[in-house]
Amino acid sequence: MRIVLDTNVLVAAFTATGVCHQLYERALTTGQLFVSEAITTELRRTLKTKFRRLSAQDVAEIVAAVSADAELVEPAPLPLPVARDADDDAVLATALAGRADIIVTGDNDLLVLKTYQRIRILSPRGFLEFLDQPS
Repeated sequence: MRIVLDTNVLVAAFTATGVCHQLYERALTTGQLFVSEAITTELRRTLKTKFRRLSAQDVAEIVAAVSADAELVEPAPLPLPVARDADDDAVLATALAGRADIIVTGDNDLLVLKTYQRIRILSPRGFLEFLDQPS
C-alpha cells in the first residue's frame, strides 16, 4: 500500500501520542510512505511556528525521521486547481507522483473530495479503521 500523510497528520504523529502517532507506526509496517519537498517544507515551518517548545534540533530530527521513513517524490503541478484550498493541491500532486493508494489527512478541504484519481482520502481514524478491516 502506497501512502501519503498530510502535514497535519505528520505534525500530530510527532508532537502527541494518539491516533496519528499510532497510524504513523502502522503505516510504516503496512505500506510505503511518500513525501515531497512541499510537505517536508510545510512540516518544518509548522513545527517551528506552532510548536515553539521544540528546539531547532528537535525540528530537524523530526523532518529527518520523516525523510528517512518516506520516499521523496517530485510532483508535477496539477493542471487545474482541485482542492478548495490551493495549498492542498501539493498533497494531491505528491500522491499522484508516488502513485499512492491513500492520502491520510485531517484537512476538511481534502476529506470532502473522498477520492482523487482513484486515490482514497481518509481521516486518521478512517485510515486505522481501514487497516483493521478483515482482508
